[in-house]
Parts: sequence; structure tokens; C-alpha cells
Amino acid sequence: MSAIQAITIREHEERSEPKPHIVYKISIQARARSWVMWRRYSEFVDLNTELTKSTGSEPPAQLPPKHSFAILRSRHDSKLLEERQVGLESYLRAIVGAKDEKWRETIAFRDFLGVPVERQGGNPRTEFSSTSWLDEHIDLQSRIRDVRALINKRDALSDRGDLGESHKSNVDAKKLLANILTRIGNLGGGLEDSHRSGLTEGEIQRRTDMVAKLQDDCEKLGKMVTVARMPSRMAGGSVTKNQAPERDREALLGSSASKPIKRVFGTPTPSKPQETDATRPLDDTGVFSLQNTQIEQQDQQLSQLSSILLRQRHLGEAIGAELALHNELLDDLNENVDRVNAKLSTAKRQLNRLG
Repeated sequence: MSAIQAITIREHEERSEPKPHIVYKISIQARARSWVMWRRYSEFVDLNTELTKSTGSEPPAQLPPKHSFAILRSRHDSKLLEERQVGLESYLRAIVGAKDEKWRETIAFRDFLGVPVERQGGNPRTEFSSTSWLDEHIDLQSRIRDVRALINKRDALSDRGDLGESHKSNVDAKKLLANILTRIGNLGGGLEDSHRSGLTEGEIQRRTDMVAKLQDDCEKLGKMVTVARMPSRMAGGSVTKNQAPERDREALLGSSASKPIKRVFGTPTPSKPQETDATRPLDDTGVFSLQNTQIEQQDQQLSQLSSILLRQRHLGEAIGAELALHNELLDDLNENVDRVNAKLSTAKRQLNRLG
């Protein structure tokens, strides 16, 4: 609920079904999306009753009075309708802006405003309107640009040799990209309700292509954040690698003077190889045979290691598939809980009317 930045009631209209009544247009503005809910005055009354019962105290503002003896006059009196409109807006704003969260965190209030229901793990199940869907797409494009900026920052820091900050930028890019992928999934799921929102087939196809473009951009960025660039820079057409200071190298490896080079690849050995107990009694053929035997043993050990790694990979894939199945089951459970909560809210409102 803290994501709601503004809530206004600026319009109302008369509807004839099931019988003549007035509905008020509630405009809700959040950080990345906005939506509209139409509610009649009797629904405000039911909400106020439910909030009082569920929290044990009345909301921080009162509803505008009901003109019970002038129903027909109030429905056609623009002055009375505007006064009620202002009063209803003040009522909602008082709940949203109250220091105590107990009223606005109730299921009844969230259902009244059509606030997206959060699933476990913080992933919201969002129902988009036509306008809020486009707002979400624009915000995701901005987040993708932020990921690219973090990758560029990572590479610049790596070229300067600041590996700690470079790694931090790469981690931030990965976290932001994971959040973007989750939101893109919600955006794609929002297209499933587009048929009911009045969008044409052509517009739905256009938005599907927009989602596919976002996914393609994220796939490219995913490859970039997975493989970080080595800390090197081009200077005069040659690659100059960042090396540790000479003092640190000497402290770790010792100076070249204290440890003379014994052998350099590509140059003759300064002395003959030393005999061992295994090679001393053997001639050239025996040494060659011993070498082949040792190579075969190494190959067998590598084959065993490869089998172990392959088995570990299969175990990891099986665990991943099991986790994916559990996540689907949890999603289904959350959806069932949401439906039951909605039905309970409807039943409570009906009981309040009977009471």
C-alpha cells in the first residue's frame, strides 16, 4: 500500500443497471502504474463497516452523510454529488495517509481499491489496465538502460584496476536484471486479460512483440553480466594487463634474485633430469612404458572425475526440476487462497447488509 502515491475522485456518472444509481471514479496512482475503480456509495458504506469490524476501531475519517429522504434529489443535484465526491476522496486519502496501517492493510480495503495481491516471496500478481500496461513497459525499458549503465561502469572500473567496485557493479546489474525478468513475466501474463479489456487482435500482437523485445534485450544483458571482461585496456594497439605492484609481487613470490629461474619452456634444461627409484632400474623403453602407464592412469582418473561431475549435473537438474514443480504448486495454492479471500470478503459484505 505504500506504493500508492495519489488517490483522487474527480468524476461520477449515473448508471441504469440493475437500477438507476451513481458510481464514482476512483483514480489510483502508484510508482509504476495507475488504474481506475468505479464504486457506488453503498460500497463505501460496506467498506467502512468491514474496516470497523476487522480492526476494532473506526477509520480516521467519516463518510459523507447519506441523504436517505432525498434519494431522487441527491441523484440529480450536482452540488450534493460534488460534496459527496469530495467527502469520499477525503475518506480514502485519510486511510492511505494514516500513520496506523491497520485499515489500509486489510483485505477489504485492498479489494476495494483493486490493489495487486502480493504472493509469497514478494512477487506481485498484477492485473493491468490498458494504460498501466504501457506504463509498466516504459518503466522496464528504463530499468534495462540502468542495467547497461551498470555493465559499462563495471568495465570502466575493471580497466582502472578497481576489481572490488567492478564486482559490486556486476552484482548490482545481476540483481536488477533478475527483478526485470520477473516483471517481464508479469507483463506477459497481463496480456492474457487483454481480450477482456477491449484491445484488438492487432494491438495484442504488437504488445506481444514488445514483450519479446524486452526478453531479447534481457537475454543479451544476461550473457554480458555472466561473463565479466578481464581487467585489461588497449594502449597503442597492444593489450596492457593490469599487474599487481612489484612490492606485493615480491612479498608473495619473492624476488627474482632470491629464486633463480630453474627452467624456462622452450629453452634447454640447465641440468639433466634427476633419476628416481622408479626410473633408475629402467632403460629407455622401460621409461617410455612407465610414462604411458602413468598417462593411462591419469586418463582413467579424469574419466572418473568426469563421471562424478556428470552425475552432479544430473542431480542439480533433477533438483531444479523439483523446485520448479514446487513453485508451480505454491503458485496454485496462492491463487486458491486469493480466490477464497475474495469470496470471504464478498460473504462478509453480504452478512453486513443482512445485519
